[in-house]
Amino acid sequence: MEKNEIITLDITDITNEGFGFGKYNGMAVFVPLTAIGDRISAKVVKVNKSYAYAKIEQLLLPSPDRIENNCPAFGKCGGCAFRHISYEAELRAKESFVKDAFVKIGGLNTEFLPIMPSDDIDRYRNKLEMPVGVNAEGEMYCGFYAQRSHRIIPVSDCLLQPEIFSEISRFIVQKAKALKISAYNEERHEGVLRHIYLRKAVNKRDGGLCCVIVAKRNVPEFKRLAREITAQFPEITGVVLNINPERTNVILGEKEILLCGKSEISDEMCGVPVVISPKAFYQVNTKAAEKIYRKAEEFAEIDKPDGKVILDLYCGAGTIGLSMAKKAGKIIGVEVIPEAVENAKANAEKFGISNAEFICADAGEIDKLKLSGKPDVILLDPPRKGCGERTLDFCASLSPARIVMISCNPATAARDCKRLSELGFRVNAVQAFDLFPRTRHVECVILLSRTTQTHIPTSHITHRSI
Repeated sequence: MEKNEIITLDITDITNEGFGFGKYNGMAVFVPLTAIGDRISAKVVKVNKSYAYAKIEQLLLPSPDRIENNCPAFGKCGGCAFRHISYEAELRAKESFVKDAFVKIGGLNTEFLPIMPSDDIDRYRNKLEMPVGVNAEGEMYCGFYAQRSHRIIPVSDCLLQPEIFSEISRFIVQKAKALKISAYNEERHEGVLRHIYLRKAVNKRDGGLCCVIVAKRNVPEFKRLAREITAQFPEITGVVLNINPERTNVILGEKEILLCGKSEISDEMCGVPVVISPKAFYQVNTKAAEKIYRKAEEFAEIDKPDGKVILDLYCGAGTIGLSMAKKAGKIIGVEVIPEAVENAKANAEKFGISNAEFICADAGEIDKLKLSGKPDVILLDPPRKGCGERTLDFCASLSPARIVMISCNPATAARDCKRLSELGFRVNAVQAFDLFPRTRHVECVILLSRTTQTHIPTSHITHRSI
């Protein structure tokens, strides 16, 4: 096979990156924007030793899974991967991503429960992070990054976001131009306005937060911009200026200034009031997240008469642990972001929960907390990179009866579960959840139970009581 060669290819599978897959003369070929059952004429764009990449030249025979794409940015923006296939086909693909990860990466045979779909396929996100740039004509615009790049694709209305988010972002760009606020140039590290960040309450519907990320703080026009935003959009109850002067692809900086209104919003998750600040982790699909938390509670087998102690690692604003607090004996939440810990404490106080403790610490260094007792259940909700081996080893050393893991990356979840299985835990069940329809991302909830008693090293014992 050679670059620029035209080949005929039958697509037989979809990878977890959203690429269609087929074989040509025994070589694996990956083609974006294809569906299982497609027969295509494809142009080879890159050839490696055992696989190649290609793009569609002509659709010879369309798959029955195909539907009409309804977004002009699809295929350019790096967000959605599955706007060209039915939602049913997308769910089948995501279910297979999870199964393949646990079988092939983890070497684990377990019960796979049917995938839980999202109630909403479009407009489900409660959070927007949109970079701002300048086009070739020098005009400011906002959009989303192309896949695997920091090239901004202009997007006037993202179908994953509430329409009001698109209206607000367009308004901010328009007013920034009028106020002569420059857009940030990442390559030259020049300019001011970097990102537009929006959050909204879903269940309480009592507020929205606008966070404007800038490279410089001494720009007086931002107070005027904040007043104009809240005047135009009463849904926005607070505008925060976040200063990030660093050369980095991390969106939020350390310093924040409240320009007007409130710096937090309130919502409700699984019946628990929550306060959310810009830096606090909060699931972007509220309704689907509630399904995940209910499944996690079911797996944890929380029952108040038992008075179970729950250690909630990577707890964010405390939503998952607090949703179980009234049935548990005690909740100990651990989170590295100080603002999120303060949100968690405020959420517990607001809900009248006295059996919850929140500790600001890195879950990757959890052994430094030197807990004296042992929890009955450990909740793990790590970032995409998964848990560190140090964290997993310490969790196993506490010998909980159950570990319930919530993961946004089946590959790292399978890796971590394999490690836990080596440390005396059995993977009892895995269920996929679609929190991010139309994207390649899929969440899963995993139940693990202890099969052997693990010794707690004396170096981990201290006077902190749980």
